[in-house]
Amino acid sequence: MSLLQLEGVSKKFGQVVVGEQITFQLEEAGAIGIVGPNGAGKTSLFGMISGDIRPDTGSINFEGNNLLKLNSAQRARAGIGRTYQVPRPFEHMTVFENTLVAAQQGAGLRSQKAYDLAYDSLVRTGLSEVANQSAGSLTLLNRKRLELSRALATSPRVLLLDEIAGGLTDPEVNELTAIIRQLQSDGIAIVWIEHVVRALLSTVNRIICLAAGKIVADGAPEEVLSSSAVRELYLGGKVVGESIQ
Repeated sequence: MSLLQLEGVSKKFGQVVVGEQITFQLEEAGAIGIVGPNGAGKTSLFGMISGDIRPDTGSINFEGNNLLKLNSAQRARAGIGRTYQVPRPFEHMTVFENTLVAAQQGAGLRSQKAYDLAYDSLVRTGLSEVANQSAGSLTLLNRKRLELSRALATSPRVLLLDEIAGGLTDPEVNELTAIIRQLQSDGIAIVWIEHVVRALLSTVNRIICLAAGKIVADGAPEEVLSSSAVRELYLGGKVVGESIQ
């Protein structure tokens, strides 16, 4: 049985379609990349999975259970973790305090269990050495790491990553990608929206391309990125190893 299953998921805001009959499955410890032009409905898709947006039609099942019966907090505790495009930590709190809040509120833990999970999430993302530093003083890379740490502190089975590599230098992308590959090796399933295509190519084994809320391509990364339909979505550019140009 698939870990996460979407069947016929659709959503409109007025006349704007952000999801149309979206259907796919995510296996245990799988890794799927999501690509598509701006406005394709990628972040809205994450909102429907995490509980921020309710679909108009369709079903979303996690471990065989209907996610649509749960609100966003309940989905987090069930094992759906996510990051956001723009990290917004509690800047006047320490790095550790940020992850502790996630462990308490997201995972529903208290006392030593919350402390241990919060600290472990920092170790896994390489932030333990700055645990007592103010979150507001972090570099962009470390803000991204903290965003990932807070998601990990909810103890996810599925991790939704929303353009977490955006704005980083090539070496920084490499550092972050290495962390994500390790998380996937540890058994966390990944769904990753990203414009930095080379990061996806080093991590995922499947790519889905969205356009106007529809899946227009779904398959092996090289196959999807070299398809004429995907190239046309990116203004007729050629797909190269670094990015879609």
